[in-house]
Amino acid sequence: MKKMILRYFVIVLGCLISSSSINLFLVPNHLLSGGITGIAIIFYYLFDLPIGLQMLIYNLPLLFAAYKLLGPKYTIDVVFGTVVFSLCIDATQFIGAYAAVSDTMLAAIYGGVFNGIGYGIIFRMNGSSGGLDIVAVILKKFYSFNMGGIIFAFNCIIMSIAAALFGVMPAMFTLISMFVSAMITDKVVAGFNNKKAIILISDKTQIIAEEIIKEVGRGVTFLKGEGAFTHHQKDVLFVVVNLTQIGKIKMLTNVIDSQAFMIVLSANEVMGRGFTLPGQKIEAMLKQRDNEITEEYDRKMEGNKVK
Repeated sequence: MKKMILRYFVIVLGCLISSSSINLFLVPNHLLSGGITGIAIIFYYLFDLPIGLQMLIYNLPLLFAAYKLLGPKYTIDVVFGTVVFSLCIDATQFIGAYAAVSDTMLAAIYGGVFNGIGYGIIFRMNGSSGGLDIVAVILKKFYSFNMGGIIFAFNCIIMSIAAALFGVMPAMFTLISMFVSAMITDKVVAGFNNKKAIILISDKTQIIAEEIIKEVGRGVTFLKGEGAFTHHQKDVLFVVVNLTQIGKIKMLTNVIDSQAFMIVLSANEVMGRGFTLPGQKIEAMLKQRDNEITEEYDRKMEGNKVK
């Protein structure tokens, strides 16, 4: 229950950040957003209709379709995200009066950044704000269409309508904002705990691995490899490290085998022992405790047999 409450609280926080970004940066500078939000903003500019209320109304048939086609389990989270996001849009409308950014380019960039942070938080919690996400999921399920392509196509139509109504410049700035938002969203969803994965091929991988374990304190995995030209069997060393540990591994490798072949790759969202789980020392202590409990249990069982 605590995890569920925390999850919904974080989704609300994401909705609040994204809606504040729209009202603080985009709307005061006559910019748009993508999806259903963009359609609602267009009608807000034309007829001064509340953006959040519009979004809620436009999402009703989509939510009904999601319930019928995707099931109640998917729909519950979407309903929550849609209602909260719509309420946050109208609740934060007053902050538009305090907008300090009058430069359209800055508004597009910062609007995209904070909008992306908000959406990233929502998606990271496996939530949804409704809108075109529902359409994309339905089309993907029944027609195997790419979700990103569907959303991009709908947003292109919305931008074309906006360009015809308000001119090309606002639409172009909006595209910049949408691009920044997409980049930040991906970054937040992927996580900021970026690590580096090292793949190393050498004739002395055993010695290099021992030095990495001793000097750097990272676990090492051996992968079996074979040279395509020589057909010689080789151990390929694989290790994930922090950014600051790469230099030390390079130095160790160069001293042991200057002819070693090394590849350094980016690794996002690293999980497991040594990163998100207890390290080897803590794990060894837990293992020792388990062994002691097992030995005590065996002694008691032996005592019962003697009796």
